[in-house]
Amino acid sequence: MSVYGLYPASHFVVTSGRCADCNSLPQALWYFRDETIAVPAPGMPLAGFTPELSLAADLAAWRRQTAIGADAAYPPLIWLGAPEVLRHAGLSADGSQLLGADRARETRLAPRLPLNRSWFDASSLDFFQGKRLKLRGWHEDGAFVARTFWPEAFALPEQAPALALAAEPAALRAWIRERPQGGAREPFSVESVWRRPGSNGVQPGQPVLGLMLNGAQGDDDEAHSGHFALMTGCVGEGGAIDDWLVNNFYSLDVESEKGILAAPVPLDNYLGDLNSGQAWYRPSWLLVATLRRPEAAIHLQAVFGRVYNQFYRHQFSYQHARANCTGISVTTARALGWQVPARGGESWLTAIFGLPLLALRDRSLAKGKAMFDYLTEDRTRLYPAVAFAEAGADLLRLVRGESERDLSDFERRLAEDIDEILLVRVPQFPSSRAWGDSPAENSVEYRARIPEDPAQRQIIPVPPRPFPAELRDPHSPKESPLRSDYAVAAWAIALIATLLLIL
Repeated sequence: MSVYGLYPASHFVVTSGRCADCNSLPQALWYFRDETIAVPAPGMPLAGFTPELSLAADLAAWRRQTAIGADAAYPPLIWLGAPEVLRHAGLSADGSQLLGADRARETRLAPRLPLNRSWFDASSLDFFQGKRLKLRGWHEDGAFVARTFWPEAFALPEQAPALALAAEPAALRAWIRERPQGGAREPFSVESVWRRPGSNGVQPGQPVLGLMLNGAQGDDDEAHSGHFALMTGCVGEGGAIDDWLVNNFYSLDVESEKGILAAPVPLDNYLGDLNSGQAWYRPSWLLVATLRRPEAAIHLQAVFGRVYNQFYRHQFSYQHARANCTGISVTTARALGWQVPARGGESWLTAIFGLPLLALRDRSLAKGKAMFDYLTEDRTRLYPAVAFAEAGADLLRLVRGESERDLSDFERRLAEDIDEILLVRVPQFPSSRAWGDSPAENSVEYRARIPEDPAQRQIIPVPPRPFPAELRDPHSPKESPLRSDYAVAAWAIALIATLLLIL
């Protein structure tokens, strides 16, 4: 049976954002006007939202009213990227044909986006040669236009080799970094770090929830911290993972050079899309919890439907310190009662005194404020690698009975239902792009990877994507000020008070 994560594909309609009668939000559809999406079919339950509430208040109210797994509401849409799927395909020696059980057929690649700096090359062909592939694309003029590549052998074994791992963030950090370049050139691998006594191992149809961490890019000095997301789904035949849903967040207000759009997206598309796929840019790591019952995963995916509704409607905005991909994901998990440990801000003292100094040096209050917000944000919400390590270690403590805090209902359900915890490495797909690495996890490490000369830094300017005024809800609550807004006000008061004392 074809699925999108936890949902039967038959419960959705494949269309584009230009559909006139879709069971979805007009704000969500606007972003996907020229993209292939799946929207819930008529009669399917759609995730809600409360227009007058902030994200935090909306999720808190939903949690109070909703038992775990009781709300199986569907997200406003799923970004498929392409309308057709081919399985069990191979590439001819020159890459011009797809080889399948039925026949060979001509193939070509989907168009490269103008701002995309790298592309499929001879090394890519060598990598995929001899592998059975799942492809997303479409037929055009007698050829299959391939947009997404995914090796079908990238799957979970029934019995993965065991790996002894302490339930500590430092242990996960070491695992990520133990291979050169974060394992960018290493084979795909799966290891088991905890298995419930009596478990039969990974089974088709088994529900899962998990963490997705993508590494640092090798050719973008704004992308050394990587990317983070939460995912849900069911194990496919032969341990397949390609149809899991990755809840990806990205700024809606700029046109990504890779064509990335914030949405729940199938894992093979998230990693393997020729333009937006993370595996073409950097190595990735997954922490996968297989479950004995689906309710915890259903609960997590349902709440993300509400988050996307709020996000598409601009009830809250993507903000690189307060609400980036990591912050939105961790905030959502915490809203369910998963108390992912906070690592706290990096340095309040540096932030307080650095704000005016940086603003004066660079003649930019915006840069001073950004520095303040970065240094004072909870690092679990700021850095993808920290979120992965803290959340992963926390899951291990929950299943091993080592957690010392009072557990929420959701945490108790996780502790009872997790059958196995697996660590998965996904290599970077070779192309003309530079190799990636493990992600930076603090400002010192980040700065060490950036050339001192600003002229040598690789930064890709991207155009804005203005949100139509007619799609804004005038009743939406205003977002709270940033911490740096309060800091600027405090410095202004201090300066005025000092001048008054002098005068």
